[in-house]
Amino acid sequence: MDNNKLSKILTIVAAIISLIGAFFMVRIIMVGDDTLKIDEAAQNSIIGPFVGFAIFILVLVAATAIILSIAGLVKNPQNLKKTLIGVGILVALLLVTHFTASDDLATGALGEVIEIKDTSGKILTGEEAKSVTKWVSGLITFTGILGAAGLGIIGFGIVKNLVK
Repeated sequence: MDNNKLSKILTIVAAIISLIGAFFMVRIIMVGDDTLKIDEAAQNSIIGPFVGFAIFILVLVAATAIILSIAGLVKNPQNLKKTLIGVGILVALLLVTHFTASDDLATGALGEVIEIKDTSGKILTGEEAKSVTKWVSGLITFTGILGAAGLGIIGFGIVKNLVK
């Protein structure tokens, strides 16, 4: 399929998605903010389908991106090798930050232990709380290292372009 046909198809799909979004927006405006804040039936009949549509689009786009990425990697084994090396480096960095992270419970400004809750609202204690704290601490460090590396690479690129 040539780029012109693909461009037309993508334009039509984008227009259809835009029209559906405009339809939901008009429905929300017609009902009004105050009604939506108070009336649960209005929320379920208007906001529910809108959220469902948004989730559908998100899943569709994510699946398309993943499938096309994997297809591109399979077609080009040299890129697959580079990608696997990059993923391996990220996993190694994640393991290092996790195993070097402290499992001390998080404390507030006054030294009191901060309560850690699971998704059901149950307060975690003992090893469960320490495990969560260790993961959070490790992931914060992991994010900081990735951010610093990104800024360093951007800075290097800027300096490199200035020297040219």
